[in-house]
Amino acid sequence: MKTKNALLSVLVLTGVIGSAYEATQLWQIERFNTALKHNATLPLDQYPLTEKFAAAHRQGNSGEYKHAIQTYGQLLEMAPDNEMQARVHYNVGNNLLRFGLSRRVNDDGSLIEDARYALMQARASYEQALRLNPALLPARFNLDLLLSILPARMQQSEKEQSGVQLSNLPIGLP
Repeated sequence: MKTKNALLSVLVLTGVIGSAYEATQLWQIERFNTALKHNATLPLDQYPLTEKFAAAHRQGNSGEYKHAIQTYGQLLEMAPDNEMQARVHYNVGNNLLRFGLSRRVNDDGSLIEDARYALMQARASYEQALRLNPALLPARFNLDLLLSILPARMQQSEKEQSGVQLSNLPIGLP
């Protein structure tokens, strides 16, 4: 009977310690999310990945898309696994998409060159995110959304430019 009581006591103590640990983790996550929501900064010296992610997120939310993309690029070098890399590519795609959509159009309604470039890079980022993690549904949704807003000739022009043109000879001539 004493061994059963001792075993039960150990199990209860383990459960209490585990619950306390989980509660602490949830409290830290909630505190971090609240700070992000209010654009506050937290001392994150122990969490360099989280610090970079938070900085890039803040930059993107404030409209500094190029800085956010650079910060995500630094984060990509630090990412430990494919899951994190996929999420970084997804966020890069989001910032490129927002940057491309914020650019003006030419007088004839066509996209200016930096907007076109940003949108094509966003497409590549979403595709890379899906290669790394095919189950990342937000990347799939944003890629489909991006493809639905791209002009048809812009999607085709990429495929048509695959040949190399030497000097002034047209492609296809001997």
